[in-house]
Amino acid sequence: MRWTEQKAWEWQKRTGRLVGFNYVTSTAVNSTEMWQTETFDSKTIKRELELGAKTGYNSCRIFLQYIVWEKERDSFLETLGEFCKIAASTGISVMPILFDDCAFSGKEPYWGKQKPPSPGVHNSGWTPSPGKSIADNPEKEQDLCDYVKNVIGSFKDNKCIAIWDLYNEPGNNGRKDKCLPLLEKSFEWARSTGPVQPLTAGIWEYKDYDLSFAGLSDIISYHDYCPLAESEKKIELLKKYNRPLLCTEWLHRQGGNTFQNHLPLYKRENIGIYNWGLVNGKTQTHLDWSTMNGTPDASPKIWQHDIFYPDGAPYDENEIELIRRYK
Repeated sequence: MRWTEQKAWEWQKRTGRLVGFNYVTSTAVNSTEMWQTETFDSKTIKRELELGAKTGYNSCRIFLQYIVWEKERDSFLETLGEFCKIAASTGISVMPILFDDCAFSGKEPYWGKQKPPSPGVHNSGWTPSPGKSIADNPEKEQDLCDYVKNVIGSFKDNKCIAIWDLYNEPGNNGRKDKCLPLLEKSFEWARSTGPVQPLTAGIWEYKDYDLSFAGLSDIISYHDYCPLAESEKKIELLKKYNRPLLCTEWLHRQGGNTFQNHLPLYKRENIGIYNWGLVNGKTQTHLDWSTMNGTPDASPKIWQHDIFYPDGAPYDENEIELIRRYK
């Protein structure tokens, strides 16, 4: 059963305001490379999460990958458990994402060695989870159900998990409302395990099918890469649901979606936040989205996402001060 409004507000009071980042290990080009046993990089994860905690963050949002679970079920759970232990040791909570329709690479997820990033191209290796061919195949429904129940059931009492994001950008990659059957079933499957954590799926297009996610979510989450005035309008729209708000993706410096403009707004409205990126790495999300259209750029004057260079030096020291001030 969906949480009551009262239970949702009690969760926010107990948890406190989440101030975090979307996290992909700097040594991984996508979620498959991040979670495969062979390429899981615990040393880098520990170093980078410690850097995040030192900066003032208290949470991170991570993308799980169905095909890794499919190939390595037992070791996948062990790997996720190791990640949670590392995060907990730094004081950072975790928001895992189970499904994802975002597909910057234009490819379905694939097992094994991942193709290296294309020079100068934003997120060139990113693949969805589980991908259209699996998500839209009725014969895979039981496997997808087992995935949700196995993962959430195994961590339903884990104190490091702050909240479950069941589906990132449902309907992306041209799927639109084709995502709805899997989205709705994912909430049903997840709730059947009895997690102590709330469930959510983020609004990102603000269309009819998209806004319907709010009716399933315990906590209202959304994405916002807009300038300040538009961000304020989105917040007013979402307040009508009378539940805590989490902006699970933001930061688009070129478009005026910046730490300077938005941190005071999020703090004033008591909205939990997760900017995109921590350490610039193989996803190359410091590059503009336009680089996906055949205009590669290896050295942008303004970073789109991310806040640290690979060596841990900040892109902008003033932004680090703002994070600490408005956490």
